[in-house]
Amino acid sequence: MANQALNVVLVGPMGSGKTSVGRRLACVLKRDFFDSDFEIVARTGVAIDYIFDVEGEAGFRKRETSMLSELCEISNIVIATGGGIVIEQENRELLKRDSFVVYLSSSIEQLLIRTARSKARPLLEKSNNRKKTIRELLEKREPLYQEVADTVIDVTGKKLYAIINEIKKSIPK
Repeated sequence: MANQALNVVLVGPMGSGKTSVGRRLACVLKRDFFDSDFEIVARTGVAIDYIFDVEGEAGFRKRETSMLSELCEISNIVIATGGGIVIEQENRELLKRDSFVVYLSSSIEQLLIRTARSKARPLLEKSNNRKKTIRELLEKREPLYQEVADTVIDVTGKKLYAIINEIKKSIPK
């Protein structure tokens, strides 16, 4: 892990702040930043919820694996992933290979607040009970986030710079 070219990859549930933290962390570390979901949208020209509608979750997950594989070929970058990136075994193997993985953990209450106004979260859009949906997703994915994580940072109630500082301290020199 002492390789300076290690990518820093942020994983965690939707609403945990992966994109916001990743963008700022990349600036602080003087690295390029990539958001895997944004890259999929840029490549396809359509929104993620449209991909879910047309190709289903399985089709989206294939695109997600392909994008993660491409991004992992670039070195010394910061990557924010989609909340479900850890579902596929192939993705977990990619994440563990040459990256320093940071799991941004958060309370269900904070995730609810952060996703309340979002219209671009396909797994929440069809839900009649967002809290239940978030809880169920977290219960399924928590062990997978833990499996790939080199460090876990609880972001609940923390300011952006406090989170950035914790991540910086945890990155191997």
